[in-house]
Amino acid sequence: MNLLNLGIALIFVLIPILLSKQFRLGLEKDTTIAVIRSVIQLFIVGYLLSFVFESEGYTFIIMMIVIMIVAATQNVAREKTAIKGITWKIALTLTFIEILTQGILLGLQITPPTAQYIIPISGMIIGNSMVLGILFLNRFISEVESGEDEIELVLSLGGTPKQAIHNQLIQSVKASMIPTIESQKTMGLVQLPGMMSGQIIAGASPIQAVQFQLLILFLLLTTASVTSIMLGLLSYKTLFTQKMQLLKIR
Repeated sequence: MNLLNLGIALIFVLIPILLSKQFRLGLEKDTTIAVIRSVIQLFIVGYLLSFVFESEGYTFIIMMIVIMIVAATQNVAREKTAIKGITWKIALTLTFIEILTQGILLGLQITPPTAQYIIPISGMIIGNSMVLGILFLNRFISEVESGEDEIELVLSLGGTPKQAIHNQLIQSVKASMIPTIESQKTMGLVQLPGMMSGQIIAGASPIQAVQFQLLILFLLLTTASVTSIMLGLLSYKTLFTQKMQLLKIR
């Protein structure tokens, strides 16, 4: 694909903008900003990755991962909630997931310890965790708001904050994991993963491409569960006062 074809492909950007304007969705500005940011960021990262892949040290690999975690953390932390210290909670969750998954991959020698493998896989892990974090927080806050009376009833009967908010926490974790689980049910039948297709187009063996794609799918399942559960356990206590009273969410 050349720049001319890429320019023509902007029609796929104009369609949602025109639809947003026609139906008064108010998403024109956000869509335009998202497109501009993605173009700039991808070109910068593309040149940066070329440099990192050619280097043999791990310093640049670590720097890239740190940048990913910081950017993802800031994006999730924009969700304004009553959860105190949400920024460090997100950063800790993303860092833990990265260390856990890469520790298994590299420790068991499932993937080579090279930038060509570490950075792309880390990007998928952190990016997926970021989206799941946003889904979880939005659902968690909504569940707490709608179940405020139930939570306060449990507290009034002598229940602990953990007992009072248990149902809301469980429902939020399940809701944030459902998209990942459901998408994997139809993988290969409805969805053809870009990574697998890209490897086959590049000349890799279809079986090898499938095996690598399965590895990514398994990683995303772990990411989905650990992100939601860890973020929930780190967050729920901050919704209560020291006297075990529920704070106002919004």
